[in-house]
Amino acid sequence: MFRRNLAVVNRYLTSVIRRQSNTTETKKMAQGAYVLLVVPVAAFGLGTWQVYRWRWKLGLIDHLATRLFIDPIELPDDLDEIRQLEYRQVKVRGKFDHSKELTIEPRWLLGAEGAPRSGLFRGSTSNVGAHVITPFHLSDRNLTIVVNRGFVPRTKLNPKERQEGQIQGEVEIVGILRNTEPRASFVSDNKPESRRWFRRDVEALAAHLDTSPIFIDANARSSVPGGPVGGQTSVAVRNEHVNYFITWYSLSAATAFMWYTRFIRGR
Repeated sequence: MFRRNLAVVNRYLTSVIRRQSNTTETKKMAQGAYVLLVVPVAAFGLGTWQVYRWRWKLGLIDHLATRLFIDPIELPDDLDEIRQLEYRQVKVRGKFDHSKELTIEPRWLLGAEGAPRSGLFRGSTSNVGAHVITPFHLSDRNLTIVVNRGFVPRTKLNPKERQEGQIQGEVEIVGILRNTEPRASFVSDNKPESRRWFRRDVEALAAHLDTSPIFIDANARSSVPGGPVGGQTSVAVRNEHVNYFITWYSLSAATAFMWYTRFIRGR
């Protein structure tokens, strides 16, 4: 009798332990399911945030592009104000110092919209060369700025090959204010000591040419026969948010499907 009762108690305790074990395991699985659900939810949230960033960046690009078509203003005196006016047209009068001319290369010819091409490239099919960078001393104040006169082909990098376009005397030009451009991973560092420049670094160019850190791209109408082709400004703002939100939404969909397969359909 005692042995039978002991066996019954043993079976009862074993069943209780098993139920408790199953309950604990179930709770742990439920907790794990909720924790893993964070991944697709978080990925979806990041994708949505990138959509908002994408829309904001499109608005920014449109805003900057609009500045290109606003009537030019006089160059402000305040340097901080100038830095806030990138892509704004300004009007300046003065003289070029061709003795300090340098180039940034390689560069490709951009179409000059809204104005006829009156520079070196009329009728030419070549489109690889450099931008000609020249100090420009203003007539109305004791200030020298940096001007990107425009594009020349590789065959005309030497100023002696384009003497007709080396403007002498006082001139008025309209240009677009530019700031320093970030260095892309595939672009070499500038080498001022050897006069090799690969990107627009306004502060470094100003220090090398002994000018103020103010840089403008001469517009297309500032081109002269035999000289560089102006109008080489493009609104370059990185906008890779489409790739980002596609990546996050894809990750969200994939992890959500895996979660459903494991914890819902797999029950």
